[in-house]
Amino acid sequence: MIRSLIFAVALAMPCVAQPASIDLSQSTVTVHVYKSGLFAALAHNHTIKAPIASGSVDRERRIVSITFHANDLRVADAEGSESDHRQIEDTMKGPEVLDAAQFPVISFQSKQVETAKGESYEVAGDLKLHGRNKEITLPVAFSGGIYRGSVRLKQSDFGITPVTIAGGAVRVKDEIEIDFEIKIH
Repeated sequence: MIRSLIFAVALAMPCVAQPASIDLSQSTVTVHVYKSGLFAALAHNHTIKAPIASGSVDRERRIVSITFHANDLRVADAEGSESDHRQIEDTMKGPEVLDAAQFPVISFQSKQVETAKGESYEVAGDLKLHGRNKEITLPVAFSGGIYRGSVRLKQSDFGITPVTIAGGAVRVKDEIEIDFEIKIH
């Protein structure tokens, strides 16, 4: 009798799918930073990359969680010297921009995932950057085991003042673009 009851309860319980783990070696975040200003022609745009540090994708419950570390951000520009790249990274991670010592983790936690069409989704959630949370919505497409998406943000929405050089003659635009590729196991 007890065995039958346990079996009946087990059958009545919904199957709970485990979240898919993210292939950290194949998943990245890419930040595109653009120039502006009177002498912008003398500078260049920057491509910054970082590996995903941790996270999961639970398709069943429609939950996405991703973190990466500010100190893992690296300049991936084809232009400029190694020394230039280090200087850009130091400025980006320093107290003037990301302040990686005080805010080492950048994270995203979904609140809602809606199917847009087929394997395309609208993902809404909180992005925590520079000690501030901001709700964002981004389009995401799934193909070949990889989630891809892109979103444009303003640095100032997260309390970051875009870098200026030469009294503002060259400056970083407030709007940046973040692309991501997340491969799941």
